[in-house]
Amino acid sequence: MSATSAPPEIRPHDFLSTDALLSDEERDIRDAVRAFVRDRVVPNVGEWFEDATVPAELLGELGRLGVLGMHLDGYGCAGASATAYGLACLELEAGDSGLRSLVSVQGSLAMYAIWRWGSEEQKQQWLPRMAAGEALGCFGLTEPDAGSDPGAMRTRARRDGTDWILHGQKMWITSGSRADVAVVWAATDEGIRGFLVPRGTKGFTTQDIHKKLSLRASITSELLLDDVRLPAEAMLPEATSLRGPLSCLNEARFGIVFGAMGAARACFESALEYSKERIVFGRPIAATQIQQQKLAFMATEVNRGILLAMHLGRMKDAGTLRNEHVSMGKLANVNAALEVARTARQVLGANGVTLEYPVIRHMNNLESVVTYEGTADVHALVVGGALTGIPAFR
Repeated sequence: MSATSAPPEIRPHDFLSTDALLSDEERDIRDAVRAFVRDRVVPNVGEWFEDATVPAELLGELGRLGVLGMHLDGYGCAGASATAYGLACLELEAGDSGLRSLVSVQGSLAMYAIWRWGSEEQKQQWLPRMAAGEALGCFGLTEPDAGSDPGAMRTRARRDGTDWILHGQKMWITSGSRADVAVVWAATDEGIRGFLVPRGTKGFTTQDIHKKLSLRASITSELLLDDVRLPAEAMLPEATSLRGPLSCLNEARFGIVFGAMGAARACFESALEYSKERIVFGRPIAATQIQQQKLAFMATEVNRGILLAMHLGRMKDAGTLRNEHVSMGKLANVNAALEVARTARQVLGANGVTLEYPVIRHMNNLESVVTYEGTADVHALVVGGALTGIPAFR
């Protein structure tokens, strides 16, 4: 009989010992981002959320941390593994979904679009500065009447000599009013094309969306393009169809698979700590069966979601990950995170609705996360189509 090692001690914050699945490099990256979030974000993010703002200098700090476009190669990017990028997203969203959105839109949407579909000149012009946090990007695909069906976009681009003329409107654009460059997707006679629209271009204006009760520590804007004239070199030359923007969205969705579990973990840990301190009928509520059931449910969902995210990360690093796998991951993990947040809110009672604790903030944020980058319904249809071989979108 071969000798076996003793099972690890149960740790409430890592019940299934998923930390042992990480390489030393992955653990170092995870720990660096976790420390940044703990020291820079957690003490301030409640105020940012309440004031509906995010410090402009945060972008440079994230650049120095090395997380902007960290999964891309070259041009000042770190070239980290997909799993390492996912772990960074998990820790960022444990701080706030708006923080992870800032990093995700910068790296997986705007930078990835240029890196994957742009010319060498476009890459040299934008990517090093964006990786350093010296330039901010946004991604203009969604429109007021074209969210889940981007092929129905009304933004058009037409040729005028060697130039392009863009006209249209984009909605719900993270970082829109602060961005130095917008990656804007438009319908043309040659298919769906992407264009780089620098801030200050004549005819290009933005306006922020106010009165949000979710993702308040994040800038969300509308982009208005009134016959914007761009030179030929502003077009992303390698993208000629919806495959261009959809490839970028899949990169961002992958980060959400991990990120949602960061929000869920923060809610669970807050509820666990609170349950040990809150005394009712002469004992902590952690000693009651009904609260232990809630804690067990939350711990199970968090650990199961992290395992799913890790598995998809390993598949992406191995080159075996399909879009349908990412859809299942986003569908499962964001829905699970929402249930964890709602359960944690109940454990905290009235304190669960104040910004003194992170739970209501995460709960509200997740109501946006479950909708953007593909709604839960759309991802369910993607998975359903893969299972049956019958597309149900139309």
